[in-house]
Amino acid sequence: MATLAQTPTVDTTRNAWLMRAATYASVAVAATLIAAKIVAWMLTDSVSVLSSLIDSLLDAAASVVNLIAVHHALTPADREHRFGHGKAEPLAGLAQAAFIAGSAVLLLLQAGHRLVTPQPIANGEIGIAVMLFSIALTFGLVAFQRYVVARTKSVAISADSLHYRGDVLLNGSVILSLVLSMWLGFKSLDPIFGAAIGVYILFSAYQIARLALDLLMDRELPDIDRARIREIALTHPGVRNVHDMRSRSAGTSIFIQMHLEMEGTISLQTAHEIADAVEVKILAAFPNAEVIIHEDPEGVIEPRRTFAVG
Repeated sequence: MATLAQTPTVDTTRNAWLMRAATYASVAVAATLIAAKIVAWMLTDSVSVLSSLIDSLLDAAASVVNLIAVHHALTPADREHRFGHGKAEPLAGLAQAAFIAGSAVLLLLQAGHRLVTPQPIANGEIGIAVMLFSIALTFGLVAFQRYVVARTKSVAISADSLHYRGDVLLNGSVILSLVLSMWLGFKSLDPIFGAAIGVYILFSAYQIARLALDLLMDRELPDIDRARIREIALTHPGVRNVHDMRSRSAGTSIFIQMHLEMEGTISLQTAHEIADAVEVKILAAFPNAEVIIHEDPEGVIEPRRTFAVG
């Protein structure tokens, strides 16, 4: 069985710093927006502004959960957690989904009440100004988060970025609602827009929960990645075939296991060297991977395999 020791690299250290920076930025932005939207809601009494405020409150709670989870996920593997702490990230994703779904339900209830008893919008200009400020600040955060996700593949940061991207649309719809309610006199549009935003927030919660559950249930890597791993292994002239390949991800790490079939007459030393060479190539393509390879003589049937894998 061939394995290579994993040591922290410059990229790994930088990725950890980027993930922590993204969580701090998320909490700071959420806190700033909460303060601004509280003022806007008190001055306008708008359901749409309230919906945006509730969303920011939940953003702040989810971002704090993310901060804690990312910090825990980046803790190195120890005696009790040999595979690391990466599953803290999808657990945080589930917590985010619960927070977001709860906010959506509260928003839908408030919108329903306001549909029955519509009220005019006051000081709508202040609400619009705050929403424009929110959009600008959120754009900056999302751009930074997208950069971090591209570098680290972090599930927690990706989930955080998902609902902040939704916030841009949410705040834009609040502006439209305020404009139509103030200047065209359509009082019912404010709660209607609020309800529509609530439905959108519920959908975002579903997306986050589905991604988190995939990771918690050890879903295989995407087919394109599995095909690439198999192709890399088969490029070595000493490898005849690949079977029993398994993969999963946890936080920023991925785990790959496979059986390599080789000519049965070669020495154990040669088989070990071939497996090491294949592992080096896989790690070059997947730097955050931990690879375990088992060497088999070509054509040997293993009856213990009872399920179909690549």
